[in-house]
Amino acid sequence: MRKRSHGPSRRAALGLFAGAVALPRAALAGPVETLTGHAFGTGWRITAPEGADLRRLRTGLEELFAGIDAQLSPWRGDSVLSRFNADPAGRAATDPALTHVGGAALEIARLSNGAFDPTVGPLVARWGFGPITQGGGPDWRGVAAGPDGLTKARDDLTLDLCGIAKGWALDRAAALAREAGVESLLFDLGGEFVVRGHHPAGRAWRVAVDSPIPGAPPPAALRLDDGMALATSGTALQGYTLQGRLYSHVIDPRARAPAGGALRSVTVAAEKAITADGWATALLAAGDEAGPVLARSLGISALFLFAEAGGLRRLATGAMAEMLI
Repeated sequence: MRKRSHGPSRRAALGLFAGAVALPRAALAGPVETLTGHAFGTGWRITAPEGADLRRLRTGLEELFAGIDAQLSPWRGDSVLSRFNADPAGRAATDPALTHVGGAALEIARLSNGAFDPTVGPLVARWGFGPITQGGGPDWRGVAAGPDGLTKARDDLTLDLCGIAKGWALDRAAALAREAGVESLLFDLGGEFVVRGHHPAGRAWRVAVDSPIPGAPPPAALRLDDGMALATSGTALQGYTLQGRLYSHVIDPRARAPAGGALRSVTVAAEKAITADGWATALLAAGDEAGPVLARSLGISALFLFAEAGGLRRLATGAMAEMLI
């Protein structure tokens, strides 16, 4: 089959995240103020009670996001991640961000038995997505994170952290806002959310989950309590159809092909956005049957949306059922 490039996807890079998955939308009614901006090719938005003076956060957030892009973007040849990808086996990368996020990715790879694989970049590119065109086959076991940094066992192994790095960036941004004294907020980075405190009306923050079927109404609304994070991975926007088959940008590393089946999106709630981000990708890649089984076995709070005749079927695991409004 002839592979075609169909533009950047959620997995493509820290440099380009916009519009790649079914994204939750915030319910913003009430006495609030907002601050918006752009980073990693997508938008971010903070919503907080009136009087929070969010404008004072802009410079710090822009510097934070620029620094993360310089560390973890595979679209930049000068990034720390790209230098690691070009380095020979055995040379340790000691950058704290790369080691931390890479280590978190490897842990999800281990727990998911390879459904999440941060070495899948060259395979993603071969199916028409992503910038890491050089490198060998995926093998997450060939990368190790330890006290001395990140190392790889083969020269041709590369890292693609786009299935988890945006979540880490969101955690860092929310921490910056809290350190500045903003105790209650809803922080949206390209459709991933972190909440702190409560809505000024005294209730929990609320978001709606966008439908993976273009133009359809949201299939669910969720209540997010203090300290929660939410991420969604799906097939709605970044993918292509060829000869009647949908080719998702999310690759199943074990099948070495786009994730197939009826599963169209997975939304995960966790205490950290890096965790929610990574597991949303892993569970979508795991597929129709293995995804829910894996979520249940690990106690992951997830909402699975399956395409069926006449609409969508919902399946909730963990505490997700209690979050549905």
